[in-house]
Amino acid sequence: MAKSITEARTDFPILSTEINDHPLVYLDNAATTQKPWAVIDSLRDYYAFSNSNVHRGGHTLAVRATEMYEAAREKVARFINAAHTHEVIFTRGTTESINLVASSFGEAFIQPGDEIIVSQLEHHSNYVPWFELCQRKGARFRVIPFTPTGELDPAVLQSMFTEKTRLLALNQVSNSLGTVNPLEVIIPLAHAAGVPVLVDAAQSVQHLAARDVQALDADFYAFSGHKMYAPMGIGVLYAKESWLEKLPPYQFGGEMIDQVSSTRVTFTQLPHKFEAGTPNVEGAVGLGAAVDYLNQFDPLELQAYEEDLLAYGSEQLRAIPGLTLYGNPKHRSSILPFNVEGIQHYDMGILLDTQGIAVRTGQHCTQPIMDALSITGTVRASLGLYNNREDIDALTRGIRRVMKLLRK
Repeated sequence: MAKSITEARTDFPILSTEINDHPLVYLDNAATTQKPWAVIDSLRDYYAFSNSNVHRGGHTLAVRATEMYEAAREKVARFINAAHTHEVIFTRGTTESINLVASSFGEAFIQPGDEIIVSQLEHHSNYVPWFELCQRKGARFRVIPFTPTGELDPAVLQSMFTEKTRLLALNQVSNSLGTVNPLEVIIPLAHAAGVPVLVDAAQSVQHLAARDVQALDADFYAFSGHKMYAPMGIGVLYAKESWLEKLPPYQFGGEMIDQVSSTRVTFTQLPHKFEAGTPNVEGAVGLGAAVDYLNQFDPLELQAYEEDLLAYGSEQLRAIPGLTLYGNPKHRSSILPFNVEGIQHYDMGILLDTQGIAVRTGQHCTQPIMDALSITGTVRASLGLYNNREDIDALTRGIRRVMKLLRK
């Protein structure tokens, strides 16, 4: 029987703390999520009873740590329904996952005159690596703009594909607007044109039930642990086995070597071919614990709960005079981006913090979005599974207090 989402809040110890003499209202989940006791305990137990380097040792602790590390990989593979466990590569996070592909794919497959397409909705981490690759290789960097509602038009994207298009990189959910991109439409269009697709899933894998990489048919799928209730410093690159076999290594060193001599170097098999050096074992263990935690909830019920909360938040924010809620996509997830007329977004964030309310302000590493909207930044409230309507009510009360304070 699935765990009730309403029970989740008590699993997160930080939510019982006070900030500036107010109960914490944490609405900065797109930046990082808080951690449940299950994840915190997994890290403590690993260091207390199992700490060792992995793979190369024959002693008991080394074997135990290796088993825990590889068990986490298996959990992640099942969580996203990868066809093979070795299609899961551990990285430091989404940024490194994307840079891995940009480096290896770019080295192997991008030539002068080729084209790479990204969306205008991208985080800089899924924009700049491709821009720099195109600059380095003499390729053409192309951007599909978003519509006035903050969405991508698949027909426009389809018209951009040419015989020179080598890759499409886009997010599943925009970290600034919350737009859910229709991958079920976009990926088949790309594949029909012979174009592989990299998906930035940093803002989706913890919110959407649609994380089955085989059903999506994503070629590459990248996400971070810390945005899905796991520790910082651990992330995942999923890639189809057929691509991983063709890509050259991203880094060189221990773990990823098969044979070394003065005349020849060969590399080990997947997934370790892409995991040079000492890995973040405790991070992987914590990620595995986070996957176990999330698996307690029915994914469709979790998505429905968060969508209901998002709809309530949208309604309450739109009722505030002078407040602009950016984007109006048909499908939005977890993100409420806004500004209040006459109040700088940074000032709003600081004054909400005095009331114990944590939000994020600025450009959110999406300057192309801000430029398109002709704004310098937004206040971003972002939801997690432990948030509730009381948090939304506290946010709206807090905004009204700030407005009253600054408009005296």
